[in-house]
Amino acid sequence: MRFCLQKGPIPMPMQTDNREFQSFSDKSKTITFTVPDDREDETRRTLITIYEALREKGYNPINQLVGYILSEDPTYITNYKNARSLIRRIDRDELLNVLVRNYLGV
Repeated sequence: MRFCLQKGPIPMPMQTDNREFQSFSDKSKTITFTVPDDREDETRRTLITIYEALREKGYNPINQLVGYILSEDPTYITNYKNARSLIRRIDRDELLNVLVRNYLGV
């Protein structure tokens, strides 16, 4: 999910896939964000593959993944076992969604 941030009126979400959104037009309402369950499983499998590649190359996988999430700079992820290409396939918003859901156990 990407937002078109500009000065002036409230930004409107640009829908690029099958996720569902509510409009930003009413500031008093909460916007919803949904990631389909099948995408969550795919994201989890991909993240495990990336984690293992980082570990095998001697990196601290957690630190490298956090660096990537905060900066969206793929150079935090090794090219080993195609991990850098794999991380680029995961939308960062989906990744954060999966991580928060799993952290909270929901």
